[in-house]
Amino acid sequence: MDYYDIFISVLSSTIRLSIPLIFTALAGLFSERAGIFDIGLEGKMLGSAFAAACVAYLTDSAWLGLGAGVICSVALSLVHGFASITNRGNQIVSGVAINFFIAGITIVLGQAWFGQGGRTPQLSPDSRFAPIILPGADAARDIPIIGPIYANVISGNNILTYLAFLAVPFSWWVLYRTRFGLRLRAVGENPGAVDTAGISVAWLRYRAVMCAGILCGFAGTYLAIAQSAAFIKDMSAGKGYIALAALVFAKWKPVPVMFACLLFGFLDALANFMQGKQVPLIGEVPVQVFQALPYVLTCVLLAGFIGVATPPKAGGVPYTKER
Repeated sequence: MDYYDIFISVLSSTIRLSIPLIFTALAGLFSERAGIFDIGLEGKMLGSAFAAACVAYLTDSAWLGLGAGVICSVALSLVHGFASITNRGNQIVSGVAINFFIAGITIVLGQAWFGQGGRTPQLSPDSRFAPIILPGADAARDIPIIGPIYANVISGNNILTYLAFLAVPFSWWVLYRTRFGLRLRAVGENPGAVDTAGISVAWLRYRAVMCAGILCGFAGTYLAIAQSAAFIKDMSAGKGYIALAALVFAKWKPVPVMFACLLFGFLDALANFMQGKQVPLIGEVPVQVFQALPYVLTCVLLAGFIGVATPPKAGGVPYTKER
């Protein structure tokens, strides 16, 4: 395998591994821009992955699996919203509770329903999203340089991959070019001013967390029935927390969020590629070193090496209507 083939392989893996991060980071973007901190992204992703895998297996339909994943994630978002918006509870505690609850209940239900140690049965090809071959991909394969990129990186992905990258400009348009986006950003900065204008702060924030739930549902579904062929215990593997780090790294802006997620996806792809490989002057490096790179980078970024990253001013603060 020459260096260009290695580059194409790592680039293709980077794209695939960054998709759940992009969906989840955009989910956090909508929620946190509205002033609701959402540590529960990890739990929503895991719960939607379990629901999607179960329904896809039982119905033999990837689309019904996607619907189940989204419904599960939105339901968890509404629970988080009820705790933090309606009851003005601690948003961090609510999110952590969702994470712990889902981590446990998916194992219990998976074992009770399928008896496979908390995982679901292997999905058939009809129960998964098939790769989409773009026009001219086979013909372009032999074109130097750009051919392999088009045929092996751009083409051959499932529909959720393309939706993830389309969700980035769509999120930018919603946040910066629509009335809903303007109000959503305003409620995260100064909910009192929004309330004074006669707009319901609670309803705006509920809509934001529902948007977050939909996007987390896509992320979990991708993990279970697009990237994998079954639900596996704890298969989210901290991706929700990495997505939060990418969100802070990108300073709560949609396009930088995508590039931050691609960076984390690249580190994950590099870890997979370097398993068993020899590093010049060092020899074979334990795979755990490369697997730890995304988490080390997360700690480094959150330690303050990204400049000033100012969250929404009203983030994490329950709003009490002025009398």
